[in-house]
This record gives sequence, C-alpha cells and structure tokens, in this order.
Amino acid sequence: MGAKVRTCLAFKDQAEEAARFYVSLLPGSELETVFRPNPGGPALTALFTLAGTPYQALNMGEWETALNDAVSISVTTKDQEETDRLWAALLADGGAENRCGWLKDRFGLSWQIVPEALPRLLTAPDRAGAARAMQAMMGMVKLDVAALEKAFRGE
Repeated sequence: MGAKVRTCLAFKDQAEEAARFYVSLLPGSELETVFRPNPGGPALTALFTLAGTPYQALNMGEWETALNDAVSISVTTKDQEETDRLWAALLADGGAENRCGWLKDRFGLSWQIVPEALPRLLTAPDRAGAARAMQAMMGMVKLDVAALEKAFRGE
C-alpha cells in the first residue's frame, strides 16, 4: 500500500482511466498498482501518486456517487506555460472551465490550477497591491500571471 493515508476518489467505472490520465500530467507521478478482482476484468482500485501525493481511485459501479466541488486537487504551477499546459490537458475531451483558476476535468473532478505568483502577490506586504491582484483574479477564468502582476503594480 505504501502511504498510510490516501485521498480516495470515487468513480462509477473510470478509476483506472482517470488514474492513468492524472499521472501523465505531472512530473514525479506514477501509477503504483491496479487491483482487478477478476484477471482481465475491470479495475476495482488504482493506487497512484501525483507529484508525490498519494491517491486511490475506486470504481463504485452502480452505487450512487458523484465527484463534486467539495473536493478538488490544487496544483501550484511554476509559470504561465505550465498553467496553460495543465489547463488545456484537463479541459480536453469534455472538461469545463469555472472561475478563479478552477475547472472540472472530463471525469468530473475539480481542479485548482494556481500559478505560484498568486499566493506571493496575495500575501505581499503591499496590501493595496494584494487587493488589486485579488480583484483581478476574481474576474479571471484561467489565471493569467502577467495580468495579476500588472494589477498588483496598479497598471
């Protein structure tokens, strides 16, 4: 099992597909194990890590289950290029944009894609600049680092 604690993400029947997709997104991620009660049959669970953080994907079958906004995966990106790459990959094949850097992927899982510049700007000693950056973020869908920095500077 590896990790003592894992976040479990419940799916109807796409646990393995979702896990394989998620590990393809971030360096330092891996699909650890897939458990199939019947060899050659569908997976029941898939254990995986995303950039070192442990998760479990579980197929619930016909049990009533749905991912919702109460749980999301937040990814801190180093720059706009990484933000754009993850944003596009997660929206592909049926994802949906939300606001303030949030989106849902095609499996219904919510993600927050947060450039590392955002928390730096929001917690800066210049409280007026931080307020301007916050106001700019509130009007965005995908976060735009250059626009956040420009708002922070009051331009």
